[in-house]
Amino acid sequence: MNLAEAAALAERLRAERKRIVLANGCFDLLHVGHVRYLEAARRLGDVLFVGVNGDAAVARLKGPGRPLMPAAERVEILAALRPVDHVVVFDEDTADLLVAAVRPDVHAKGTDYRPDAVPEGATVRALGGEVAVVGDQKDHSTRDYIALIVERFG
Repeated sequence: MNLAEAAALAERLRAERKRIVLANGCFDLLHVGHVRYLEAARRLGDVLFVGVNGDAAVARLKGPGRPLMPAAERVEILAALRPVDHVVVFDEDTADLLVAAVRPDVHAKGTDYRPDAVPEGATVRALGGEVAVVGDQKDHSTRDYIALIVERFG
C-alpha cells in the first residue's frame, strides 16, 4: 500500500469512528522485540497501520549492507503478523509524510525512544494525535542481533 491508498483507507476508517494507531520502523531483521512492540501498539486502538522504511531509506539510516531483506519481504512478513492490519512502505527517513497521510490517533514507537524524542512527534501532535512508547522493556536491538550473528558465525 502506498501513502495515497493509506490516506484514503484511514479516512474511511475515521468515518467509521475507528481509533487508528500507526507504528513504523525499518524492521530489517524481524525479532521478538518487534512482535511485542506491534502487539502493544495494536492494543492502543482499533486498527494498526505499520509503516516500513523502503530499501533506500534503510540503507541511508543503517549503512552499507542494509537492508538485510528487501522491503517486499519485510512487508509480507509484517502483514502476516496477527496485530498488523495494514502495511505501508515509505521512502523518507522519517515517517512525517506517512503520519500526515494517515493522521493516526496514536503514533506508537518502541522503547528505544522517549516520547519527547520521537522524530515524528511534532507532526503527530500538530495533527491532534498522541505519541506513545510501547513494547518490551528488554533490549531487543536489531543492531545487537546482527553483532551477535557476526560474532558467532563470522
